[in-house]
Amino acid sequence: MSMMQQLQDEMKIALKEKDKPKLNVIRRLRSAMKNQEIEQKQPLTAEEELDVVVRELKQVKDSLFEFEKAGRADLVEAMHAEVSILTDYLPQALTEEELLQQVDLAVQEVGASSKADMGKVMGILLPRVKGRADAKKVSQLVQQRLS
Repeated sequence: MSMMQQLQDEMKIALKEKDKPKLNVIRRLRSAMKNQEIEQKQPLTAEEELDVVVRELKQVKDSLFEFEKAGRADLVEAMHAEVSILTDYLPQALTEEELLQQVDLAVQEVGASSKADMGKVMGILLPRVKGRADAKKVSQLVQQRLS
């Protein structure tokens, strides 16, 4: 089942259960996916749908950070709920150990030995862990391995 169909089904459930936060997130996700389809003039692949979810999650996390900085506890709570809902649409996150294994594997494949090779390692690694690990965390681990 495509993510669009899954979102459609879950939207019906959220409507019946009157789950406004989930309904709002689903509507925003569907809208973002439809807009992407219109831009591309073709249906989205599963990977492109995942990209949309990751992009939306990043926007929500950025908003969460800003609201925390501004001391808006009411909005912080709402953003935490949205983060939780959006993460349900992502593949299972990698554990620290699994991520370290992926980093080591990419370093070996590239033959990286210094921080100058970081771009090559990240180029291989980021597509492998897309949606399953935070890019900032990946970057930190690669820097640690190459220093």
